[in-house]
Amino acid sequence: MEPRLGLGIDVGTQSVKALVLDPDAGRVLGRASAPLSIDRSGGPGSAHQAPEDWVRAVASVIPEALRRADRHGDEVCGLAVSGQQHGLVLLDDEDQVVRPAKLWCDTSTVVEARELAAELGRPIPVGYTASKIRWVGRHEPTNLDRTVCVLLPHDYLNFRLTGRKSMECGDASGTGFFDARSRRFDERAMATIDSRLAGWLPPLLAPRSAAGNLSDEGARLTGLRPGLPVATGSGDNMMSAIGAGADRPGRLVLSLGTSGTAFARSDVMIEDPDGAVAPFCDALGGHLPLLCVMNMTGVTQDLVRLFEGASHEGLTAAALREESGSAGLTYLAFLDGERVPDLPQATGSLHGLRVGNLTPGRWYRAAIEGTSATLAAGVDRLRAQGLKTDEVRVVGGGSKNPLWCRVLATLLGQPMLRLEESDSSALGAAIQGVALGLDASIHGLVDRCVRIETVTFDPEPAWQSGLDALRDRADELARRLHGQPLRREEPR
Repeated sequence: MEPRLGLGIDVGTQSVKALVLDPDAGRVLGRASAPLSIDRSGGPGSAHQAPEDWVRAVASVIPEALRRADRHGDEVCGLAVSGQQHGLVLLDDEDQVVRPAKLWCDTSTVVEARELAAELGRPIPVGYTASKIRWVGRHEPTNLDRTVCVLLPHDYLNFRLTGRKSMECGDASGTGFFDARSRRFDERAMATIDSRLAGWLPPLLAPRSAAGNLSDEGARLTGLRPGLPVATGSGDNMMSAIGAGADRPGRLVLSLGTSGTAFARSDVMIEDPDGAVAPFCDALGGHLPLLCVMNMTGVTQDLVRLFEGASHEGLTAAALREESGSAGLTYLAFLDGERVPDLPQATGSLHGLRVGNLTPGRWYRAAIEGTSATLAAGVDRLRAQGLKTDEVRVVGGGSKNPLWCRVLATLLGQPMLRLEESDSSALGAAIQGVALGLDASIHGLVDRCVRIETVTFDPEPAWQSGLDALRDRADELARRLHGQPLRREEPR
């Protein structure tokens, strides 16, 4: 029997997931997940993970996903890896990891990011890879001296699976040293970051090509057959675009994960002079203008841990009984700093406390409304740059919460379409793997495999005034505490 199944791997911040896709039925047959933890012991703003932990997790979730699908590895025709963006993986001359990977949510490189922005004359967000390289050179020069190769998280997994080092344009466009217009590395930026950087970067792969084939070592790790085609993969947002059906213009995707992102496919590059909208490439040869906020589902997860015996379901039910606007409670949940607005060293603030008004349900609602207001302000910036969309799709772990979907629909004034498959990055990777393995059309596979739920989340007119008041309060609080509001102020 011809192998026809796709395998998608998503290396996230909180977990590694594997998903088995039947492209003929357009259905996910099985999935598995393994948790990851973040090491924050390196000082203020530090966030690290050991790349070997990703490898071990991948080795565990692939056979488990196949077991749950009741399928065998020989039935897989191709795989692809989706990975958290911006992380810095350094390899030495023996292909060993030099130091733990600095992650996208590492904000310890604020000084370096601002230096590079001044030197290059354009925004360099603190989460991008560029500032991490300069930081290592400044604080750990011996480690940078040992470096002979720079990779991103999904690139490193591709290397461990195939034995070949490479990058591709989608993930590379989030480094700070890539020109999304020409789809090439930026020579001036590389020289500014470190004179050796150009020599440390692997070849760039073309869209819809292969990272390689599964090596003997990759087969040993995964239990799959040697020689299995491995697609290029990409960053998690680029893979999510495929898995959410944003393979063509007009579809805005909101991804509610550890961070929150808003993006859409564009045939032209969209540039934001303030740097809030990232001019990413997608994984298909087009562009993916993207807006990222740092704090989303991790905020509500913190509250579940805080209230003993609580659950998301219980807190959501309690939050639905609270009034829109959280009775004047305003939560600026900048727990990891914030990217939009650009406040990498900001901390969270809970404002409006009165005797008896801090109930678990109200705080939970304030968390959902506050993070949604930040993301909605970001969507306003995307639209201000000329991005045209006619529908909004919501994915990610937060999309499973109906309150989040209804709040966002009200803030944006547009219905929310929720996808059947919330793990859109893993699904996008599986689709890309099938496209390579069967030499099939990505767009045809998206049409068959990306399904929208029958339930639509419409704006809630009764919530509008409460949420409008919340946005005004959040803007004023952010302005007073941090010098700038959530929503961009137009010059007068």
